[in-house]
Amino acid sequence: MNAKLEAKLKELPRAPGVYFHKAENGEVLYVGKAAILRNRVRQYFQNSRNRDVKTYALTQEIYDTDWIEVDSEIDALFLESEMIKRYMPRYNVLLRDDKSQVFVRIDMKSLWPYVSYTRTPADDGAEYIGPFYNAFALKKALRYLRRVFPYFLKPPQARDSRLESQIGLNPRLKDGPEAYKANLRKLMSYIKGNRVKIVRDLEQEMQRAAKAHDFETAAQIRNRLHAMRELQQRVMFGDSESLDISKDKALQDLATILGLSEPPRRIEGYDISHHGGREVVASMVVFSNGVSDRAEYRKFKMTTQKNDDTKNMYETLCRRFSPKNIAAWGKPDLVLIDGGKPQLSAAIEALSYRNVTLPIIAIAKKNEEIVVSREGSAISADHIERFRLSAPDGVAVYDDGAYTMINLHVGQRNLGSHTKNLRGEHTPSPFADVTKLFQRIRDEAHRFAVGYHTSLARKSQTKSKLDEIPGIGAITRRKLLKSFGSVQGVSRATEAEVAVVVGPKLAQVIKQAL
Repeated sequence: MNAKLEAKLKELPRAPGVYFHKAENGEVLYVGKAAILRNRVRQYFQNSRNRDVKTYALTQEIYDTDWIEVDSEIDALFLESEMIKRYMPRYNVLLRDDKSQVFVRIDMKSLWPYVSYTRTPADDGAEYIGPFYNAFALKKALRYLRRVFPYFLKPPQARDSRLESQIGLNPRLKDGPEAYKANLRKLMSYIKGNRVKIVRDLEQEMQRAAKAHDFETAAQIRNRLHAMRELQQRVMFGDSESLDISKDKALQDLATILGLSEPPRRIEGYDISHHGGREVVASMVVFSNGVSDRAEYRKFKMTTQKNDDTKNMYETLCRRFSPKNIAAWGKPDLVLIDGGKPQLSAAIEALSYRNVTLPIIAIAKKNEEIVVSREGSAISADHIERFRLSAPDGVAVYDDGAYTMINLHVGQRNLGSHTKNLRGEHTPSPFADVTKLFQRIRDEAHRFAVGYHTSLARKSQTKSKLDEIPGIGAITRRKLLKSFGSVQGVSRATEAEVAVVVGPKLAQVIKQAL
């Protein structure tokens, strides 16, 4: 251990957080989380501890260690997951893969939503919170939270045992689904980090109940507040994820490459997905301070179904930067397009149509190069030229007059699109962290777009003849299928039998159509 690192370790706080072990060239070797940073990080440098071969090899390469404090272990769980996926550290990859991430799933559209876990979030309208790498710690935390915000683990049945309700783990059915959903929203807000606001709201509710002489309700809220305070002795939850952007090398380097006045706090990534021009959709993913912000994700279904990615990208950006959506979602600090020159040109044209000028780039799939337009973007062509002249080893910058291409990984090959394979050690790039951040954003935009496309394609495959009948909506279709079992069952039924379900006028239309 060098003297600088030894002195730095003395500054470790007694707080939860995420730590970064780094090599001498700045490469992130390992990302980990800790309930108490001071204790956990120091363990790596204690010779008396029995260390496995991997840990010993890691400690031999550690030149520097950095960390980010958070207010809770649940924040550390989430932040650790995001940082591992962004930096893809060599020593994390030895132990972990994408299969280990877990999401909390709550379908608020159900009458009585329940809390479950999944490793593969779908675009089904449910709320997904995560991802988290440590499933055990996450489930343990939610078990404690269930005492504060009672929730179901499965759809409730009338014959269910009342034991969990009696001990306060299940909500009371007599309160109704709306009160239960309001409680679930508090739970989701709490998991996302809004502990202080939830406590303040509960205290206000308790005071109102006491003033109204509703002492039973006031006592229940008081017990919930006591249970929340007990959580601090078990699994801590914090106010919000607090990422110190000044410590993020990828964002700092990105600002240097593109000549941005400051690191981009909000980056939006866009991708198009379709199959031969059918079910054409676009995705918008958002990374806030370098971390994916799933609550800000948006998806678009194209008004015209065509196998034309440039026109589809133009429509997407036109809709995204409409005055209404700018007012609702704000503006990003950087726009990243999944594609090459044609897609970037279409996106810039859309921004011009909306009278919006923003830093905008594309990531070409073939060589994983950054594509920058010399016109129409807030990125200075003069800065890019200066960067070209001073580019370090491992970086190549060239242009064709209208566009500039920046290769941050000279000597490393890409086997295909969306492969995350630019991790070779043949020619270490000084901007490897930027490449990995771009890959993370690009792959997330691709995943989100493909998920939405697949969802629409699945629905179109299961369309029935009932969907083509004028006047038949989703509710009427469900009634018919519930009563007769299938479209064939509706066809075999008499008009009088159908009339019992939907009325005589609509029954006549249905029978004629079938």
